[in-house]
Amino acid sequence: MYESKAYAAAGPTTSLAPTTIKRREPGGDDVQIEILYCGICHSDLHQVRNEWSAMPTVYPCVPGHEIVGRVTKVGTAVTKFKPGDLAAVGCLVDSDGNCPSCQSGLEQFCPNMTLTYNSPDVHLGGITYGGYSDSIVVKEHFVLSVPTNLNLAGVAPLLCAGITTYSPIRHWGVTKGKKVGVVGLGGLGHMAVKFAHAFGAHVVVFTTSPNKKEDALSLGADEVVVSRNSEEMNKHLASFDFIIDTVSAEHDINAYLQLLRPDGNMTLVGAPDKPHAVSAMSLLFKRRSLSGSLIGGIAETQEMLEFCSKHNITADVEIIPIQKVNEAFDRLARADVKYRFSIDMTSLTQSKTP
Repeated sequence: MYESKAYAAAGPTTSLAPTTIKRREPGGDDVQIEILYCGICHSDLHQVRNEWSAMPTVYPCVPGHEIVGRVTKVGTAVTKFKPGDLAAVGCLVDSDGNCPSCQSGLEQFCPNMTLTYNSPDVHLGGITYGGYSDSIVVKEHFVLSVPTNLNLAGVAPLLCAGITTYSPIRHWGVTKGKKVGVVGLGGLGHMAVKFAHAFGAHVVVFTTSPNKKEDALSLGADEVVVSRNSEEMNKHLASFDFIIDTVSAEHDINAYLQLLRPDGNMTLVGAPDKPHAVSAMSLLFKRRSLSGSLIGGIAETQEMLEFCSKHNITADVEIIPIQKVNEAFDRLARADVKYRFSIDMTSLTQSKTP
């Protein structure tokens, strides 16, 4: 084992503060990464504040699953990476490898997956610690190659916000000529717009904020609809092939289901606290479908990174030092960021650790 500098929450109401954590020395199939940037995901906020009853937080909690860095050491069995390579780690650091999901490249659905943080750590005991730290050691299969032509701070959020939107867009066959709706223009929504546009779709953004129109158009949207305006909504009845709903606040999804054409699909990637009320009639009459999606498998995440390299896509980020992480959490809770925070983890060396 070795010591790594990190920022951790000691409890649901405490601020994140500097600490040291234990990391394992790389084994034969492990890759050690010096972390350069780590994105802040809304799930970090929920997890740190223990707001998910289905996933209770174990403290101390070191969040962070949008990790980009440089390889510093590799195990003897590692073949895809060498010291000095750019590398990334997303939401998963292990799975059983044997279940049908893993065999299909869908590790995100493995019943025995290990999350990057707040999961049982089979190597050291306790729980896994995430990317709000100066280094991490991960099994080679779960390490991703980072294209060298992309801005690293903007790459970090691709490991969660990026793949969360890319995966359903790919799964539901978004291509040139399709009409695609994006509900919400936040951290997830702005990535959905970029991807759908890059795939050649006609992209319509739905927002409750008229002042977001200019931003949506600049990101690649062809049209912007204020969802509270019934006249604007009615113009698009039964016309969409696919709608991706990125909103985590409570809202009426039936209004959007009515906009799907026959056999159209709406996929949820936001996770409101309260269950949605779904009208059967919204689905029955045009054989519409409603589904959900969770990040993506390792191969698909690598595919996404290569797609981003080809189309020069990264997240729009505000770069902060780790010392401002608590301020960033408060701002994130108020949706006061365009559109993701990316922590410059080299700032961690300026922190005093016990």
